Amino acid sequence: MTRYGVSLAVLCLLTTFCFAQHPSLPSSFQGKTIHSPEGANIYVRWGGTGAVVVLLHGYAENSDSWAPLAADLMRDHTVVVPDLRGIGKSSKPEGGYDKKTEAKDIRAVVTTLGFDKTSVVAHDIGNMVAYAYAAMYPDKVDRLVVMDAPIPGIEPWNTILLNPGVWHFNFHGPDAERLVAGRERIYFDRIWNDFTGDPSKPDEDTRNFFAATYAQPGGMRAGFAQFTAFSTDAADNKIFEQVKLTMPVLAIGGEKSFGALQAVIMRHVAVNVQEAVVPRSGHWLMEESPVYTVSLVRKFLDSPAASIPVRTTTGNDVGEIRSDELNNGEEESC
Repeated sequence: MTRYGVSLAVLCLLTTFCFAQHPSLPSSFQGKTIHSPEGANIYVRWGGTGAVVVLLHGYAENSDSWAPLAADLMRDHTVVVPDLRGIGKSSKPEGGYDKKTEAKDIRAVVTTLGFDKTSVVAHDIGNMVAYAYAAMYPDKVDRLVVMDAPIPGIEPWNTILLNPGVWHFNFHGPDAERLVAGRERIYFDRIWNDFTGDPSKPDEDTRNFFAATYAQPGGMRAGFAQFTAFSTDAADNKIFEQVKLTMPVLAIGGEKSFGALQAVIMRHVAVNVQEAVVPRSGHWLMEESPVYTVSLVRKFLDSPAASIPVRTTTGNDVGEIRSDELNNGEEESC
């Protein structure tokens, strides 16, 4: 087994998450609520030991979505997993959903826990917060991983906005809240189904769990506010883009979703971008292809900074990382 191979024990551990009732971070993680000076109370869980990695979740999910990755990384990393402002167990203030403000929330979490420089791994809306964080605190980010989502204002942003599949970017406000009230599962089913590569993923228990999270009082208003802030985010990001990120960046896309476009986007804002495409997966990488995705992230975090860029394609030949090497001959079990 290579240094970066996934052991049979870890494969079994990850597999248990696939069949659990719903995603859940390891029970050994500690949890607390941290007040952000920006006017939000951020719930965070953390565990493990070693170099610090912050995991930032996306929309239609919460921090529990990171269960497979957190379980793997905690073996030799300190893993910090917050709920973004307005989501999960974090507070749901009226404002502050621009990603600069949310990045300040994350900085408050990191420093309050006694940490300083970390790696950051993000998905979906989390990508946008992670980019703002890396741009605002570039000397505090060792490595950055972004998964399968655009960055407002960064090309081809305007083209992406023309895609009818992103209808939910403009679905918000009091009337939208009234329409969705009591029907949160129907609303999220449309999003989960539109962006999955496998209609059975996320599974029923996972869908019910996340829908219930957003059905909390104020949950849909706060969730919609993530999108309402996109015009502000786009303006902020055009300014950030003028100074390129220099830390190593891994851009991961699902083959049936963003694919190699994730790296195209990040090359507009960073100078050291590696790319990876997860075969057969849509947008929901932790639910659709956890073993493969965890392997990509671990290899990137553990590799030398000057390593050759990771470029994967689809099929049996996946460039410098073959699927049989990543899974040690085991098929993705989830």
